[in-house]
Amino acid sequence: MIKLNAVAVSSKDITKTVAFYKLLGFEFPEFGPDDKHVEPITKPGDVRLMIDTAELMEQLTGHPPTPPNHSSFAMLCDTPAEVDAVAAALKDAGHVLTVEPWDAFWGQRYATVKDPDGYQIDIFAEL
Repeated sequence: MIKLNAVAVSSKDITKTVAFYKLLGFEFPEFGPDDKHVEPITKPGDVRLMIDTAELMEQLTGHPPTPPNHSSFAMLCDTPAEVDAVAAALKDAGHVLTVEPWDAFWGQRYATVKDPDGYQIDIFAEL
């Protein structure tokens, strides 16, 4: 059986990137200034988030990473109010909301934010 195991993003500054993803509820183990790869703590079977330095990704792929111009993945919140609270916390921390929270016609409270390297993350909850 094939299933999604991990989602990867690259980072020009892992400390800033980890701080961003902590605001989305991820918990990280300790990591050092020379670490080129970090992952949040997950339970067995959970989809993993892998964060690699841009330098490591360029070394592995032969070209500099370029964040996509569409959402890379989406974070499910329990309530529409939580979408608003998470979006506000991210905005207050200086991150760019590319889509402010709104009630989407498909029945979800939805927002989109850019991480420090430009990856766009959707935040949503069922209405």
